[in-house]
Amino acid sequence: MANVVVVGAQWGDEGKGKIVDWLSERADVIARFQGGHNAGHTLVIDGEVYKLHALPSGLVRGGKLSIIGNGVVLDPWHLLREIAGLREQGVEITPETLMIAENTPLIMPFHGELDRARENQTAVAKIGTTGRGIGPAYEDKVGRRAIRVADLADEATLTLRVDRALVHHNALRKGLGLSVIDRDGLIAQLQEVAPAILEYSGPVWKVMNEKRKAGKRILFEGAQGALLDVDFGSYPFVTSSNIIAGQAATGTGVGPGAIDFVLGIVKAYTTRVGEGPFPTELFDDDGQMLGERGHEFGTTTGRQRRCGWFDAVLVRQTCATSGVNGIALTKLDVLDGFDELKICTGYELDGEILDYLPTAADKQARVTPIYETMDGWKDTTEGARSWADLPAAAIKYVRRVEELIDCPVAILSTSPEREDTILVTDPFAD
Repeated sequence: MANVVVVGAQWGDEGKGKIVDWLSERADVIARFQGGHNAGHTLVIDGEVYKLHALPSGLVRGGKLSIIGNGVVLDPWHLLREIAGLREQGVEITPETLMIAENTPLIMPFHGELDRARENQTAVAKIGTTGRGIGPAYEDKVGRRAIRVADLADEATLTLRVDRALVHHNALRKGLGLSVIDRDGLIAQLQEVAPAILEYSGPVWKVMNEKRKAGKRILFEGAQGALLDVDFGSYPFVTSSNIIAGQAATGTGVGPGAIDFVLGIVKAYTTRVGEGPFPTELFDDDGQMLGERGHEFGTTTGRQRRCGWFDAVLVRQTCATSGVNGIALTKLDVLDGFDELKICTGYELDGEILDYLPTAADKQARVTPIYETMDGWKDTTEGARSWADLPAAAIKYVRRVEELIDCPVAILSTSPEREDTILVTDPFAD
């Protein structure tokens, strides 16, 4: 059976939640492989709105196994609140439907405090983080001082891990003017939540490989977008994990051969939250219209997203770094009513024409977009479920996007509703 990786191909907020939910009906296992609860997925099912942050989107669909892989950093207190909230909405969550990798690093309260303290420093440029501790938690993972899910099961090990982390963090906090961490209080907090977290823990790598050998369909769910990848994004204005498709293997414990199809989620225009370069950003009425019609406010932070025209250069680049086989083009309906639309086809930098975003931050900030103008359409695309329902100009726009990014459209989404979707190529086809 085919296994599918879903990745955002822009700066996040592309509509991955809906697409993952739409695909999850045909999957047996849905696995988150990176990120933390800084990401947000909004699902709209039969008029009911579900907002997910740490949990895989597949949980809303019954009868599936949802997995939080080792590539994720997990806030245990947030997770339990999110589980309780979904249960209030009627979603069943049990150890049979949710598994957390035993080697998943945990986000501690001091991670969030450190995150926010750094962002409040005026001596350096802000990164634009959500302040939820994701970056510092990944730092501890790489620094070999993380507290992991498995550590919650043994008091002696937990105490050792806490002490190791606090040697580092108390020194940092002193330099930032923060108080010393209450060691005993932290251990008590962790011991309090340990039973509820350990109830879901297990050897995810083993279960994933068994499911694969049994011919089960696996859907790998990424968070955020590839332009925020710590290696291939607009560094340093990026997240602290790898987002591109290759991380699906590392972040769950399966080999790269387990990946059969990579689906890149692409918004029909471009948005970004937080700081960093944005070549096609609009500051005029068109940008305002995109934001209002697209309801461009972050699921996690509520921050207004920056909006701009579609950037084919960036999407072509992320399709290459993630090995995207086909894209899911979302929010086409937001473009309804524009007299004309623009697509960025290249950049100009110091008199040179570029067909990629340069790596150096100063160059990224100075590129000027080269636009191609297309006719807009007045008829609505909202709710379209077949090509015949789309205006001719909308079809022409979609086809031009395919040409410019050198990747076909596999799925076309025309509203937040689950069924308002046009399937062109089935990612799960054998």
